[in-house]
Amino acid sequence: MKTLNKQLEELETKIVKHNEVNEEVSKSTVGWQIEHILLTINLIIQEIEKSNPIAYKSSFKLSKIIVFTFKKIPRGKARAPKAVTPKEYNAQTLKEHLQNTISKIKSLETIDANKYFDHPYFGNIKVNKAIKFLEIHTNHHLKIINDIVKPNT
Repeated sequence: MKTLNKQLEELETKIVKHNEVNEEVSKSTVGWQIEHILLTINLIIQEIEKSNPIAYKSSFKLSKIIVFTFKKIPRGKARAPKAVTPKEYNAQTLKEHLQNTISKIKSLETIDANKYFDHPYFGNIKVNKAIKFLEIHTNHHLKIINDIVKPNT
């Protein structure tokens, strides 16, 4: 959980660059990347909270094993589901959404470890692995953000 909190601190420093874009890296702006991260975290927490541990079913997904083993999501291989595709945002709404997300993350510390969410590519993921996924996913988008804002040399 410390890693995710540190990532969110880093994310906060990028909000001032929310309008920046580098089409060689991504067609989306820094703000889009930030909002996507926050939407993803909040949706996963919401799904975990409402899940029924009794309904959990384990599944073998090679893609999940690869992502969790290498702690890396390949770029350009997947598209964000509509539920986590940003629509409108600005510096103020990003700051507010970030603070809301930081508060929501705390709920994961006390939630039943058998609760889970259903990932569109990886299947059901329990809380502890969900936190690891959020760290991997957030890191993936932080790298994209850093590449967008990197000065051209």
